[in-house]
Amino acid sequence: MVLSPMDIHDKEFSTKMRGYNIDEVNDFLDKVIKDYQITLKENKELTENLDASQEKLKYFNDLKDSLNQSIIVAQEAADRVRANSQREAEIITQEAQKQASDIVSEASDKANDTLNQAAKRAQQLAVETDDLKKSTRVFRQRLQVMLESQLEVTKSKDWDDLLQEGVPTSYNEIRKLMDDQLDSSENSGVDSDKASASEGEIIDADQPVAAEQNQQTVVIFPDDDTQATKDKDEAIKDSNK
Repeated sequence: MVLSPMDIHDKEFSTKMRGYNIDEVNDFLDKVIKDYQITLKENKELTENLDASQEKLKYFNDLKDSLNQSIIVAQEAADRVRANSQREAEIITQEAQKQASDIVSEASDKANDTLNQAAKRAQQLAVETDDLKKSTRVFRQRLQVMLESQLEVTKSKDWDDLLQEGVPTSYNEIRKLMDDQLDSSENSGVDSDKASASEGEIIDADQPVAAEQNQQTVVIFPDDDTQATKDKDEAIKDSNK
């Protein structure tokens, strides 16, 4: 049992002969009581402080455990987020690579198709150009022969005799001479077609070069002789009258 200050204060000692001085003992007991009271008070305060500290320590220990648990949970969540992010990044990268590969493949296919079409078109144009050159050469030869035949007609002696001044000539004679000359020029044109074909030229039947087959040979007189021709016709009509 712990003594209290009152126990010390109320303590009574028996007296004996030649014992201690009662006043000195009482004074000393008073000091002891005061010191004991101070010690008890300090002990109580220390106990209270210790209890408070223990409660705080318990609180902080609990808080530490909660924080540790929260840290563990946060770490696990961070690990899951990081793993999910890595998986999503890998999936996105794979999809991007696949899309890029598809785009490159599609672009390559389109480029190859375009190049093939361009090559075919260029080859077709080359063939058409070659055919056009061949047809143009044939047309040039025919035109040259026709023009030469027309020139030969204009240089014919029959025309000189016909147009000789002072010589009366009937309309029928002039007409017959022109028809004969035209027939001869047309026959020359036919011969020129045969000559062109004999040179080994390959003519496409679909080419538009054969349009001259339906054309007619026309003799064109110079403009300067128009009035003279009129005067000659009038003289011929007068002589026939």
